[in-house]
Amino acid sequence: MSIVSEIEKTIDAAERLNPELNSFLSIEREHALARTAFLESSADGPLRGVAIAVKDNICTKGMRTSCGSHILHNYRAQYDATAVKRLNDAGAIIVGKTNMDEFAMGSSNESSAFGAAKNPWDLTRVPGGSSGGSAVAVASGVVRVALGSETGGSVRQPASLCGIVGLKPTYGRISRYGLVAFASSLDNIGIFGQTSRDVADVLGVIAGRDEHDSTTADVEVPDYSSMLDNDLAGKTIGIPRSLFGDGLDEEVREKVLASIKNFEELGAETVDVELPYAKYGIAVYYIIATAEASSNLARFDGVRYGFRAEEAAELRKMYFKTREEGFGPEVKRRIMLGTYVLSSGYYDAYYAKAQKVRALVKRDYVEAFKKCDAILTPTSPSVAFKIGEKSDDPISMYLSDIYTVSANLAGVPGISVPCGLSAEGLPIGVQLVGNFWSEGTLLNMAHKYENAHPLDARPSVFAG
Repeated sequence: MSIVSEIEKTIDAAERLNPELNSFLSIEREHALARTAFLESSADGPLRGVAIAVKDNICTKGMRTSCGSHILHNYRAQYDATAVKRLNDAGAIIVGKTNMDEFAMGSSNESSAFGAAKNPWDLTRVPGGSSGGSAVAVASGVVRVALGSETGGSVRQPASLCGIVGLKPTYGRISRYGLVAFASSLDNIGIFGQTSRDVADVLGVIAGRDEHDSTTADVEVPDYSSMLDNDLAGKTIGIPRSLFGDGLDEEVREKVLASIKNFEELGAETVDVELPYAKYGIAVYYIIATAEASSNLARFDGVRYGFRAEEAAELRKMYFKTREEGFGPEVKRRIMLGTYVLSSGYYDAYYAKAQKVRALVKRDYVEAFKKCDAILTPTSPSVAFKIGEKSDDPISMYLSDIYTVSANLAGVPGISVPCGLSAEGLPIGVQLVGNFWSEGTLLNMAHKYENAHPLDARPSVFAG
């Protein structure tokens, strides 16, 4: 099938399924077909003709970049994010921008100003967040791969809830240039794929040093795809058994514990490890992330770009009305929390202390990786929950990321891979967290696992 036919098929599927799934905030038919026509006569690239969906907080020149918020509902980016530019240079075709929790603040996609994305396995359930739209676009078979972003689990958690592969790289592995900032010391661009190979192929293209982002590391980018079939003999997986206790759904525990035996059958060894400060991860995360959000979102004031409130008699009232009308309740909640922990008299008690505990979380990982190559945990404490089930309970919602936030605090990479279905037929994911720059090892482990134990079932809504 020609590239044109493939892309038309992809766009047709996106448009047909979007009324049910709400996974795309914009579908870029005209742009995609124009790009396809150009590629038909151009040189080959490693991703030539591959259709990719991009989360709507990653800048794509000339396309809508709303961050799932009314305050940016009509904003069109003036430049491409580095990750997007590298995809374009490799021959990929961006087919649309995906739904997300507003400014990436959420674990269910319900805080989007444009309505929640729906889980293709059960349309009454959330897909996870904040990158829910990208996860749904991949899980429903519209695209094989999509970009998301992660601040505390926003790629791995929806990957788990939607039954696909999701990778958060080492902090500094993929440039954040063009990613609209939520919490700059925690944010990462991540990748969803139907398989680990899909993820590896894209990571090899977009990873690496970028002069536009001083936090990117000058570390060699290996050929991740060539590492996928390496044998697992000699690899060691650490099991922090204290994290398998209270709050973990029994079906999730059962499937994740079974995955440990499956990895042993594939040749990996397992050892017990301890992550004593992981239990403080949620508390630390919601201090540091909200503090950085309070600073980063100050730029949305109605003056330079985006939404501006009408009928404001003076500048200060215009600021107030713009933010009151433009931001949703979850974003307002986090801005207020962040402003509080940074305020005079509370900075040392909260923000400074959280940074000290963050260093201890990182130290736990450094010590654990002296004994193992990767650490295995559940990805999410439960399967996908009902839409609206946790809307009035922010703490319960925040705990959806209890197994993922510590990797963001430490800056280490993590991947979620499907490890089975619940009795209700909902996906369950197992998480592997690796040492710095060990994405190749994680992808290898995930690839061997999914080949030996494939998730053969398909969602009820699937493009075919």
